[in-house]
Amino acid sequence: MSAGERLAGSDIERAKHEYAENGFVILRGMVSPDRLGELHKTLSGEFESASKSGRLFSGGGQISGHLNCFPGSQSRFVYDTLQQRGIIDLARELHPQVLRMPNVGCNFNLPGSHTQHWHIDRPFTRSFLIVNIAVVNSTIENGATEVIPGTHKRFYKYTRFVLEGVGRRGMRVPLAQGDVLIRNSNLWHRGTTNRTTAPRPMLAFTWEDGGSQEADPFSVNGGEIRFIPNWFKLTAAGRMREQLFVRVPATYTALRLARSLVDSEY
Repeated sequence: MSAGERLAGSDIERAKHEYAENGFVILRGMVSPDRLGELHKTLSGEFESASKSGRLFSGGGQISGHLNCFPGSQSRFVYDTLQQRGIIDLARELHPQVLRMPNVGCNFNLPGSHTQHWHIDRPFTRSFLIVNIAVVNSTIENGATEVIPGTHKRFYKYTRFVLEGVGRRGMRVPLAQGDVLIRNSNLWHRGTTNRTTAPRPMLAFTWEDGGSQEADPFSVNGGEIRFIPNWFKLTAAGRMREQLFVRVPATYTALRLARSLVDSEY
């Protein structure tokens, strides 16, 4: 497929089939690597500046190595490209909650990060669509996402997930710069360890509750890049929980199992 060309009917049908069966689909070479390279430089420069200046928060994913990020107005070209290539139209066919423009985010997988626990992104009954775009090559070495195909089709309490050994079916999904990964939020997945010396950013357009409430989601925060806590709250309890996740992962698993016993949606 040449640069800028819309998805063909055969590509759309293949994507719909793979998404239905596996809970995800990969579209190769959708976004300009050159423009993504410039975005990568901007994101990396802002992260380095925020780190050196002390503007970054303590905890909130810094210890475990997985941060969230608002990638700024300069990432708008990626959404425009997805529209031009018919990927946003495909997203509307894949999930009924793709109603408005997406929430705009980015995952920053830091050097030396710790592999996450398996999870889904929301309670099973409140699924939404996620479109990830590889800002750089996402490889085994720098923390390519791991998914478990087909797990979007049924609800797994965490106790059942562990006892049935569902995680043994996991597979890594390396992406080249400019590739697009479309997935259902109910697909069990996890971020993995970044064994390189550079952060690995991955854009995320998401449609929780139909999408963004903003008229222009790329203008949030004045369009400026901002780093955001991931799983762990910026409190003493949140930092303790993150330290537990990193230092004693078996204990963290035990806490999740205990919650699963009392929470019908977990």
